[in-house]
Amino acid sequence: MPGLLRGVVRTAAIVGTASAVNGRVQRRQQGRWARQDQEQYEEQQQYAEPPPAPAAPPQASGMDDKLAQLSQLGELRSQGVLSDAEFETQKSRILNS
Repeated sequence: MPGLLRGVVRTAAIVGTASAVNGRVQRRQQGRWARQDQEQYEEQQQYAEPPPAPAAPPQASGMDDKLAQLSQLGELRSQGVLSDAEFETQKSRILNS
């Protein structure tokens, strides 16, 4: 029995050592791969095209919006929904914005 126990202890020591070495190798490889990935990412960012500039809204559409709002106000006034004072207030708000 003492020989069997000694063999089991020896096997356990070998397996433990092998596991520790394997863990260190894996961590080292993962560190290398992470550095390589980071370097590749940084290289790609250097040569990436800048994002396109946002397009400026055309000035005509702003005027078109105001005209559409004014025509709606005129319709509401002609229908009797808005009084003359309310119409003038809203018209000045639209024209001054």
